[in-house]
Amino acid sequence: MSSPEIRPATEADLPSITEIYGHAVRYGTATFELTPPDLAEMTRRFRALRDGGFPYFAAVLEGAVAGYAYAGAYRPRPAYRFTAENSVYLNPAIHRRGIGLQLLQRLIAECESRGYRQMIAVIGDSANAGSIGVHSKAGFQMIGSHPNVGFKFGRWLDTVMMQRALGEGASTLPADDTTQR
Repeated sequence: MSSPEIRPATEADLPSITEIYGHAVRYGTATFELTPPDLAEMTRRFRALRDGGFPYFAAVLEGAVAGYAYAGAYRPRPAYRFTAENSVYLNPAIHRRGIGLQLLQRLIAECESRGYRQMIAVIGDSANAGSIGVHSKAGFQMIGSHPNVGFKFGRWLDTVMMQRALGEGASTLPADDTTQR
């Protein structure tokens, strides 16, 4: 198998991205959505992230989108402006081939170059060993879990919280600190 090309996602990638995410919604617990969003909704979400200045990448393998990753706001309040939350989804046929880690590493590097200092992973289902493992390999630390906060497929699900410092993390103040004193 060849290595994927990891590049900025485009609107042309959204039908494949919508299909990948739809599968995760219908059959997995990585997301707590219950109904897969359609292409129009995924396009709206993509544009909102892009217009907000967040990175969004596609992994292309043998001409087809095999996975995607993006960062978004961790929380909407301005004090969180140096913290991003990540998402990574893969076509189930290419799990366990290192593509998720490659996407995550590219996303981390891009967020660092944009001045983010922390990245948060909110992982659906504490039994999601694959996602927890990929995040651990990328330098994330376990910071806690929220037990039984989701209900999907007839069972209660946890969310796992992981965090990774980006760049200088909290060891220095950001150059454009506008903290009110």
